[in-house]
Amino acid sequence: MISVEKEVSDLTFSRVECPKCGAVWMNGQHYWNTGQKGDEETLSNLVCGIKNFKDCINPKHKEGHIYGDKDTWEKRAGKIKKIVEDIDDAQGTDYQI
Repeated sequence: MISVEKEVSDLTFSRVECPKCGAVWMNGQHYWNTGQKGDEETLSNLVCGIKNFKDCINPKHKEGHIYGDKDTWEKRAGKIKKIVEDIDDAQGTDYQI
């Protein structure tokens, strides 16, 4: 009988899901529900900080802390307000294409 060495891999995959909000980490990387890569600081601002569950598994979440350089609900509201203002300013303008 001929012995053939089989090449093996140490490839592993981990998936962790928060029991409270459903946030998912795959191999340590947070992913949004859309499948887009996320970051834990924005997740903390937009999701974790809303309820401040004691058993939140986001390693970057700190109760009462806002990561100012990341996306927040206030920043999103400001962007929407600006868009509405731009639309209001454009009403009645005669655009020529």
